[in-house]
Amino acid sequence: MSSTALIRGTRPSGLIALPGVYRPQADTRLLAQALAHEDLGPRTEVLEIGTGTGVLALQAAGRGARVTAVDVSWPAVASARLNAGRRRVPLHVVHGDFAERAAGRSFDLVVSNPPYVPSPENRLPSHGPERAWEAGPDGRDVINRICMITPFMLRPGGVLLMVHSGMCGARETVDRLTEAGLVAEVITRTSVPWGPVLRSRRGWLERQGLAVGAEDAEELVVIRAR
Repeated sequence: MSSTALIRGTRPSGLIALPGVYRPQADTRLLAQALAHEDLGPRTEVLEIGTGTGVLALQAAGRGARVTAVDVSWPAVASARLNAGRRRVPLHVVHGDFAERAAGRSFDLVVSNPPYVPSPENRLPSHGPERAWEAGPDGRDVINRICMITPFMLRPGGVLLMVHSGMCGARETVDRLTEAGLVAEVITRTSVPWGPVLRSRRGWLERQGLAVGAEDAEELVVIRAR
């Protein structure tokens, strides 16, 4: 089954997503399209940060890459392992913080669909499905860590692919990665309707200057850095 088919279908013959695990959505599809253009093979070492169901890791592993997938959620780790086992695709799935679990290693490609939804809460949640999207007041708590740490994980010529909301500031992500010594750019954009989480906090987003009245579409961007 192709990666596109995996992302489009979640049941009954598609992906397993245990309760509380982020199901592939428009951001996943956009990142999958970008990943399809990367040169992968049996010598390619890939790290996926925040694997969820494992669909992007499976896409890379299905093309022959050696993939390590990391997630802070045990249900996500279990889901990714189950999906890899069902498809008999070799995938190394580990639980924990990506910086700790990948310490001392280097990769040809790092892929991430991190939490990026701005939140009224200053602290990131320590449990529950909200861990997949809540990302601090500006939506950048996890994005900034990725920008800071992953440049040191990339091999010469290595690539970072990351998707997030334009609400979080694509320009800031590009600038941070550039300051870290990478060549970074937005390679694709799309707009999608606001989901229930954004709709539920419209007033707060407007007060923070992150949205304007009557806005009902969110821009998604994929950033590529090497």
